[in-house]
Amino acid sequence: MGFLSKTTDFISNYKRLIEAFLWILILVFAYQVYNSINAPIKFNEVKTERYLKVIDKLKDIRNAQIAYKTVNGVYADNFDGLIKFIDSAQYTLIQKRDSSYMKYDRVYRIDMLQEVVVIDTLGFASVKDSLFGDSDRYKTMAQVPINGIDKTFSIKAKKIFKPGYGDIPVFEVRISKDAILYDQNKDLLKQEKALMSVDGVNGPDLVLGSMTEVSTNGNWPTTYDAIARK
Repeated sequence: MGFLSKTTDFISNYKRLIEAFLWILILVFAYQVYNSINAPIKFNEVKTERYLKVIDKLKDIRNAQIAYKTVNGVYADNFDGLIKFIDSAQYTLIQKRDSSYMKYDRVYRIDMLQEVVVIDTLGFASVKDSLFGDSDRYKTMAQVPINGIDKTFSIKAKKIFKPGYGDIPVFEVRISKDAILYDQNKDLLKQEKALMSVDGVNGPDLVLGSMTEVSTNGNWPTTYDAIARK
């Protein structure tokens, strides 16, 4: 009897161990299934939130660069110069109007009507006030606005030759997805960097402008602009 009792206890304990092990496997598999579904969702939420912050900064940089070119004829190739420009520069406010006058023509020996465009200077306006109002956020426009990293955007500017147009100023600002999503799932980040889609940010970087084409556009889809306006 004692032997049978011990055998029964052993079998009972063994069953409990098997059941416990199976429950552990079930929980592990359940977590893996949940994580495989939830991880991409969380990744996309973080990605969208951070991309929107970066895109807002890039839009500020674009507005500043357009103002810089309006005044100087070229784009800025560094942030220090661009920030100093915003601090001190002014737009010249002008008004164009059509006018005409009579001029004696020596060939036909008569007075002929000459039409001209007259440009009147109306005054000046601060670039800073026009673009940023009371905000001083332009002073940190070089900084990538992601908590946990200390990175700056790269900025370049030059002139490129276009047949029929001559030398045209261009600029480019970029930041890598590695920097923006530095703490996210590496496999999902790898997929994001290789993305080629009409509704995503293609390539390994977020980019504004181009060093090979005349463009002030970014490489993000218009869906991000729509989200930002909500």
